[in-house]
Amino acid sequence: MKRRSFRICCRRRSVVETKTLFQKIKHRNESYIFVVLLALCLLIEIRSGQFFSPNNLVDIASALIVPGLFAIGAFLVIVSGGIDVSFPALASLSVYATTKFLLNIDYQGGVWLPILIALAIGALLGAFNGLFIGYFKLPALIVTLGSSSVFKGIMQGALNSKQLTVIPPGMRQWGTSALFIARNPVSGLTSRMPFAFLAFLAVLVLVHVMLRYTMFGRGIYAIGGSEVSAHRAGFNVIRTKFIMYVMVGMIASLAGVIRVCMMQQAHPTNMLGMEMNIIAGVVLGGTAIVGGRGTLLGCMLGTLLIVIVENSLILLGVPTSWKSVFTGALIIIGTGVSAYQVALANSPRRTKTKIWKAA
Repeated sequence: MKRRSFRICCRRRSVVETKTLFQKIKHRNESYIFVVLLALCLLIEIRSGQFFSPNNLVDIASALIVPGLFAIGAFLVIVSGGIDVSFPALASLSVYATTKFLLNIDYQGGVWLPILIALAIGALLGAFNGLFIGYFKLPALIVTLGSSSVFKGIMQGALNSKQLTVIPPGMRQWGTSALFIARNPVSGLTSRMPFAFLAFLAVLVLVHVMLRYTMFGRGIYAIGGSEVSAHRAGFNVIRTKFIMYVMVGMIASLAGVIRVCMMQQAHPTNMLGMEMNIIAGVVLGGTAIVGGRGTLLGCMLGTLLIVIVENSLILLGVPTSWKSVFTGALIIIGTGVSAYQVALANSPRRTKTKIWKAA
């Protein structure tokens, strides 16, 4: 009798846990973006028969590296309650200055020195943003709009920016090195997985660990929820913001170095204008535009959706001239969903329910 009662209790507990898990999955934005992503991939595969080919998957992974790094930096800023539109200009300035300096001294070494120089410049430029946003308490959007123009002006004025068709040998070699080469068995086309993909994964893992297991990461979420509450909870709001923008500058600079190495040339403007698509991908992944809520998983799923739309429309037979239309629609949908979630969370009925449950 006792065994039977024990089994019944275990079954009931299992059913309750399953329902709880289902409810959690149902209310998470990542679940919906994953379904949309999967549906799009299947649609492209049915239409073209080439989406899940090895070389196309490698091409998509390769195309995700730079937007993915930018998205990680943008995610940190948005979760903290700010908006950064300067990271493409920051990345362009740091990598262009690095490449031009190394060409002037005829540098023949490996890629580590260019990366370190770019990271140092990125940290300095990020500190510029962090100083005005953290210590002077100016709005992040206004500061980064201004700093974006400053960075562009320095690049065009002080550096007299022109396209550099030659880059140092170490950067060129690293950009052409591959982890492996994928081959399409039907068409015979090949694609290489760049070593830079490991750098992207390393940054992703490090930021995930920081956000999940450190007080600094919790402070970023707390500031996005409420700066006053975060200060009362013991977080140093000013220092946290400053360090975060330094980190964002370093991540953006790394993305810039990877971009130049993969393209085998340094163009001063080809990263400019990426900020809207990156922010759209982050918001599509469920990150609240007002801050305080979001996950790196959702951020990556949303960014991957943008990358697939930008790179795979041709497989659907859609002209590339329509790419901006689809991307713009995703931006509107993403920001609309985020705004709706915020309004729903702040609705009087939801607030009363929370108070009643707490009581």
